Amino acid sequence: MIVIKDIEKSYDNLKVLKGIDLEILEGEVVAICGASGAGKSTLLHIMGTLDKPDKGEVLFDNTSVFSFNDKELSLFRNQNIGFVFQFHHLLPEFTAVENVALPAMIAGISKKNALKRAQEMLQLMQLSERLAHKPAQLSGGEQQRVAVARALINNPKIILADEPSGNLDTEYAKKLHQLFFELRDKLKKTFVIVTHNEELASLSDRKITICNGTIIA
Repeated sequence: MIVIKDIEKSYDNLKVLKGIDLEILEGEVVAICGASGAGKSTLLHIMGTLDKPDKGEVLFDNTSVFSFNDKELSLFRNQNIGFVFQFHHLLPEFTAVENVALPAMIAGISKKNALKRAQEMLQLMQLSERLAHKPAQLSGGEQQRVAVARALINNPKIILADEPSGNLDTEYAKKLHQLFFELRDKLKKTFVIVTHNEELASLSDRKITICNGTIIA
């Protein structure tokens, strides 16, 4: 599904990734682990086309994604990749259902249909009673489930999650982890998760460990 070939990335004089080769298969839940500063998030951002490598190639279903121009790449990202971040990045002035619907409206879906789809996604997240709540009215776990619903709204092929449970307590973290596996089985999605949580990593189909910009396990 995704093939990463010889990816290198530097910021100023700091070489963050030093020749990464990796393949992600359809339907996998893959955990990427390693110490802070090892290059985990940089790799995830390149995989998600949010950042570009200095060298190397990312193939998505045999298509080299960085051959696209900026407009094409933005469209590709919107249609194929969902993102979940540690701090969820919900817009505080919008309700839960409006936050979830935004990527669909950006993709050109009518507001009516986008909101209908958003309601369905939030029902899947067991948040039917929170549709009209704004982020400040939701618990941390509820906010993160809204973020997961938003990531799923355009029916992407892959979900990339960067420390998704890093800001949650143990109980909510466990529930979020279980949710990822339920969604994988129910919706046939692929998940790549950057995490320090060893419990999640041990549950994953594969655990990739990065150290000093290279894969060591």
